[in-house]
Amino acid sequence: MTTVDSELSTADESSADPKPARTWKSQVINWLRRVMIVAVVVGAAYYLVTRWDEVTDTLSTIPWYSAVLSMLAVSVGVVMGAFSWRVIAIDLGASVGHIRGSQIYLVSQLGKYVPGSVWAYLLQMELGKKVGIPRARMFISTLVQIGVSVVAMLSLGMIALPRLLEDNPQAAWLYALLPLSLVALHPKVMTWGVNLALKVLRRPPLDQPLRWQTIGKTLGYSVLAYVFMGAHLWLLASTNGELDAGLLLICIGTMAIGLLAGMLFFIVPSGAGARDVLVALALTPAVGVTAAAAFAVASRVMFTVAELGTAGISAVLVRATDRTKA
Repeated sequence: MTTVDSELSTADESSADPKPARTWKSQVINWLRRVMIVAVVVGAAYYLVTRWDEVTDTLSTIPWYSAVLSMLAVSVGVVMGAFSWRVIAIDLGASVGHIRGSQIYLVSQLGKYVPGSVWAYLLQMELGKKVGIPRARMFISTLVQIGVSVVAMLSLGMIALPRLLEDNPQAAWLYALLPLSLVALHPKVMTWGVNLALKVLRRPPLDQPLRWQTIGKTLGYSVLAYVFMGAHLWLLASTNGELDAGLLLICIGTMAIGLLAGMLFFIVPSGAGARDVLVALALTPAVGVTAAAAFAVASRVMFTVAELGTAGISAVLVRATDRTKA
C-alpha cells in the first residue's frame, strides 16, 4: 500500500464512523462549500442569461435536429472530460464510481464561470474531501488530467493551426509546445512532476510511478471529449445541410485550440473571448464573418447549458443513489 493509499484509508475509516464529531471548523467548512457551489452555479446561470439574446437569432437559422444533435455532442464531450479525470483519480488510489466521480468533476467545473477559474479546483478538492478523498490527492489528480488534456488539445489543434496561422502567424509558437508536451506525457516525466508538486505541498512522494495504461486511457477520453466538442461546432456550422468532412476536422482542431486558449486566459470567466475569437477566425472562410461570429457565441452558450445540465443531472443521480443506500 502506498503512502497516498494510507492517507485515503485513514480518511475512509474516519468517514465510516456513524456519528462523527461535528466541530465548529467542520461546520464552517461545510457552509463555505455550500456557498461556493451556489456562487459558481449562479455565475454560470448569469453568464447564460445575459448572453441568451445573442444566440436566439443564430439558433433560429439552424434545423432543429442539427441543434439537438449539437447539444447532445457537446454534452457527451463534457462527460468524457469527467471520465478522463476519474481514471487518474482511481490510479492514485481514490475509490470513486462513475456517478460520484462525474458529480465531483462536473459540479466543480462550473467554478470557471467565476473570475479567476481557481474556484473550479478549490471546489473540486472540497467535493472530494467530502467523500473522504484527501485534498492533496484531488489536486494531483486534477494537475495530471490537465497536463494530459493539454497534450490532447495541442495534438488535435494541429489540424486547424494552418488555417489560424493565415491571420495570426504569431500563433506558430504552438508548434513548439507539442513535442515538449509529448515528452511530458511519459510516465517517468509526469511522475517526477507530480512528486515535485507533492514536495511543494509538503506531502510524501508517490511510492510507485504513474502507468502507461492510466495515461493512455486518460488521453483517450480527452481526445474523445474534444472530438465530440468539435462535432458539436460542425453541426452548428453545417446549416446548409452539407456535412463536409473537411470542415469537421477544422472544427475539431479549432475547438481544441480554442479550449486551450480559454484555459490559458483564465483571468476571465471560462476564458470568455479567447475561444470565441479563434472559432470565428477558423469558420470565417467556410461560412462568412457574420455567421462565424454568431456560431462562436452560440457554441459558448450551448457549452454553458451542457455544463449546467450534466452537473445538475449528476448531482441528482448522486442524491438518488445515496437515498437508495440509506
